[in-house]
Amino acid sequence: MGRCDSLRRTVPAALVATPFGDSVVLRVASELVRHAVGLVYPNSCIVCDTEEPPAEPLRHGLCSGCLRSVTTDPFPACPRCGQTVGPHVDTSQGCGECRGAAFAFDSVVRLGPYAGKLRDAVLRMKLLSGEGLADRLGRVLVEERGTAQAFAEIDTVVPVPLHWWRKWTRGYNQSEALAREIARLMGRSYDPHILRRARFTTQHAQPTRSARLANMRDAFRVRTGARITGKAVLLVDDVMTTGSTASVAAKALRDAGARRVAIAVLARR
Repeated sequence: MGRCDSLRRTVPAALVATPFGDSVVLRVASELVRHAVGLVYPNSCIVCDTEEPPAEPLRHGLCSGCLRSVTTDPFPACPRCGQTVGPHVDTSQGCGECRGAAFAFDSVVRLGPYAGKLRDAVLRMKLLSGEGLADRLGRVLVEERGTAQAFAEIDTVVPVPLHWWRKWTRGYNQSEALAREIARLMGRSYDPHILRRARFTTQHAQPTRSARLANMRDAFRVRTGARITGKAVLLVDDVMTTGSTASVAAKALRDAGARRVAIAVLARR
């Protein structure tokens, strides 16, 4: 168990044992712990808790090993769906997995595959204290992949929304934190309210893309009055598995008038 986790265990039970898992109190308590950890261990990696020597300041809060791991994509990726491909695969029309598939988005950029330290970072980011990590990973994504086609000519940045109940129980939407930082660095508008979840959907319960598409059908709605006609939208999420969630969300944006929808994710399963 890392030092951050050990300190989190010291939060008084009265702060967290609230009816319905009160996310506001949980988040406040978790943020207090996070700041306390930063004071006690100011040069500790926010992914693995490893202390770096004072002479080697952390970049984006990550130790040199974690930073190298999350920024190094060891495999080529399909620019259309973000899936890992072989070194000599022609992806001009997509890869073997997405060629012929009907996606509502145009392209995908990823930081890397859902494995190793990047997987660890994504999982830690989903915790109540993970919003600061999400901000930093959004920064890393732009710095490392900002020249990708998905980032070209973007007008506005939109996060994939969580259902209100899931957001309440988690405390925040990690995709909002990622999208907010990406928009800030790109100098583009950011609107977390353009898309909303119209209904609750189960997660990762469907084994195939067609089943996931059926599960996600009509899951998203564009807010009445949202001005996205003719705009190029960057849709941001933390992880992509089959592309069904991103495609259904992108279709809602297209139906509302978006000219183009690109996807940015931290990791691709």
